[in-house]
Amino acid sequence: MKRKAIVDTSMCAACGCCVKVCPMGAISVPHGVNAVIDETLCIGCGKCAKECPASIITLEEANHES
Repeated sequence: MKRKAIVDTSMCAACGCCVKVCPMGAISVPHGVNAVIDETLCIGCGKCAKECPASIITLEEANHES
């Protein structure tokens, strides 16, 4: 089962730590508000979740709707 990273946007400080470690370039922080993950690029590696100082990024099973 494929996994995707999910950000708790209500708790995100937009620090950008996750952006720096994502090997796929799937994370951005538009307008400096909170991290947004492009699910089409995310490979579920978990690097962002490990790097997040607030521990608000989790990996969840991806929905298979295609």
